[in-house]
Amino acid sequence: MNRPAPRVFTVIRKSYVTPNMLRVTLGGDAMASFPEDQASAYVKLIFPIDGDEKDRVLRRTYTVRHDRMTDQGREIDIDFVMHGDGSDQNDHGGPASNWAVNCAPGDAITIGGPGPKKLVDPTADWFLIAGDMTALPAVSVNLEILPDDARGYAVIEIQSEADMQDLQKPANITIEWVINPHPGQSNTALSDVVKKLPWGNGRASVWAACEFTSMKELRDYFRKDRGLGRDDFYISSYWKLGMNEDNHKAIKAEDAKSAA
Repeated sequence: MNRPAPRVFTVIRKSYVTPNMLRVTLGGDAMASFPEDQASAYVKLIFPIDGDEKDRVLRRTYTVRHDRMTDQGREIDIDFVMHGDGSDQNDHGGPASNWAVNCAPGDAITIGGPGPKKLVDPTADWFLIAGDMTALPAVSVNLEILPDDARGYAVIEIQSEADMQDLQKPANITIEWVINPHPGQSNTALSDVVKKLPWGNGRASVWAACEFTSMKELRDYFRKDRGLGRDDFYISSYWKLGMNEDNHKAIKAEDAKSAA
């Protein structure tokens, strides 16, 4: 299957959702050929490498938080997790975070994708969703698609209390906010809370995404302590402390081989 050609989107506006979450809204002519209903799908933001004569580019992966139609046309939101120094947790002060901080309405950005969505199974008996701030866009969409009678937990690691968001969710889904001012350094903050949760009855749908070391902690717990098979849960690392996306992608691939 051929990948779709990258599209050039236009910045519509940007704003801070919370002190450490910057939202950039995109639209323009590219939306006409962008598949519909792509909230929670991933896209690749594409940046040229300055001074590279071979026209190579850098790609950075982000999640579509919203996909909506407005009176002015269709729009998508991309959320960037910012550190206090203005760098992005996914990007560590690289091209994507620099672009997000400095972009203005009317600016253009080339984007590849979308890639496939990774969602909870809405037919499960109960749900466990876990993620850090880089996964918060996908976590939010997963909560929004749950049936009204869904029960379970969402465990969300954030940098400060001010980063709590008012999320749409079923009444019987309990959100546990985990405050970790130093993401990736206290790498058991998320998994410690998940492990303390009571395990529900019936078939679970488990979804988790976070920093690489936290992901491994959770994966071991789900497999060894809870006996889940590979097809019983979705888990992914979205970043690794101290690494850019290119290096993270390489160790992620090696880890997948060893964990198979």
